Amino acid sequence: MSTQRAPQRQHDRIICNQPGIGRLVLRRFDPQRDSWEFLTQLLHRAFARLASLGLHCACVDQAASATRQRALAGDCFVAVCNGRIVGTMTLEGRDGASPCEQYRQRGVASLHQFGIEPAWQSRGIGRALLAFAGQWAATRGFTQLALDTPFPAAQLVAFYRSQGFSLVDVVRFAGRDYDSAILSKPAGASPLFGRMQPAFAHAGATAAR
Repeated sequence: MSTQRAPQRQHDRIICNQPGIGRLVLRRFDPQRDSWEFLTQLLHRAFARLASLGLHCACVDQAASATRQRALAGDCFVAVCNGRIVGTMTLEGRDGASPCEQYRQRGVASLHQFGIEPAWQSRGIGRALLAFAGQWAATRGFTQLALDTPFPAAQLVAFYRSQGFSLVDVVRFAGRDYDSAILSKPAGASPLFGRMQPAFAHAGATAAR
């Protein structure tokens, strides 16, 4: 995968208060204190429902080495509640080698390995991560944020549509026996992000791979 990485900038760690949850921290994954194996098991649990529907995404059963490799292709973030990682996502810049045309477009950032611990779903954590992702993309000069999800997973497609994403393509990725919906939305701050508090900034620093 050939991915254009961007330097770390402001708002790479934020804190917000979620109703019914309390303090939610969104920060960069730190291999010095975080575990790739734990993150992989979280993704397995988050994608188990898709697996039960016969939709075997990579995150359903990938090894920790694959999680690490995919995360290091971009910027991996985690959502932390009560000191425990309950969600994750990886954000990437333009990928000129992707089989997905949308991901190859200049000005398009993409979101991958996006999962929330099942017991913590439907509490606004996913919406907070997506709001953060939109701001991350905009501050790096991207105009669109794109992602893919199994097209047969109507509930997920509807969720992303409710967050401002529009269906722009349908792609059959290699090794998959289902079509994937490619969804995209303009990058930028959302009202939710406006209620989040930046915890620190490292403008101009380069993120560690």
